[in-house]
Amino acid sequence: MARTATATTKTTAGQTTKEGRQTSADLAFLARAMKAPALLDAAERLAERAQAESWTHLEYLVACLQREVCARDSHGGEGRIRAARFPAIKTLEELDLAHLRGMTRQQLAHLGTLDFIAARENVVFLGPPGTGKTHLATGLAIRACQAGRRVAFATASQWVDRLAAAHHTGRLQDELVKLGRYPLIVIDEVGYIPFESEAANLFFQLISNRYERASASPRTSPSDAGERSSATRPSPPR
Repeated sequence: MARTATATTKTTAGQTTKEGRQTSADLAFLARAMKAPALLDAAERLAERAQAESWTHLEYLVACLQREVCARDSHGGEGRIRAARFPAIKTLEELDLAHLRGMTRQQLAHLGTLDFIAARENVVFLGPPGTGKTHLATGLAIRACQAGRRVAFATASQWVDRLAAAHHTGRLQDELVKLGRYPLIVIDEVGYIPFESEAANLFFQLISNRYERASASPRTSPSDAGERSSATRPSPPR
């Protein structure tokens, strides 16, 4: 009887090992099919913890899915940052507040909540060169990317060139509709744009097409826009 019992135990252990390998293989196959590599890694790493802490099946499943969602959010943010075509990556955390002479920490914190995007309002930064306007606009836009928002960045002259090319090929309205799908666009160096008749008209259409539909974050240099104040500040939402 003892021999029989021993043989049965060995067979059960071998079968368990075989089933475990098959389960792992199935999990790997399903994770690849779902394009969810973080899910596979989380399932393997969390299995022992779930057993040790007596998680329910639902708790274990939620924990695994949370890891996959976090990984996708992170990767998605990186992709949106690349797609926005920022000239340089500058975050709000790296911003030198000493240069923002016309803005308080409270105002910066409020902008950092990105409430203006949800409200479909515009933010305008005014100030002389070198006071951090582009850094501030870029930092807000990068935070928007990380929060799941699509962003497009360009200088005012680049925006006008883009719209002019679309206008000359009969695609202006299509281009404006396409840009309208971006929750946020950044218009840099507004003070340097040569406002000839066509440029002014195209720039006006870009802004008016987004009025109360989506946000824009222009920044301009007072020396070119006729402003004498040296402060860099957001304008009141309009």
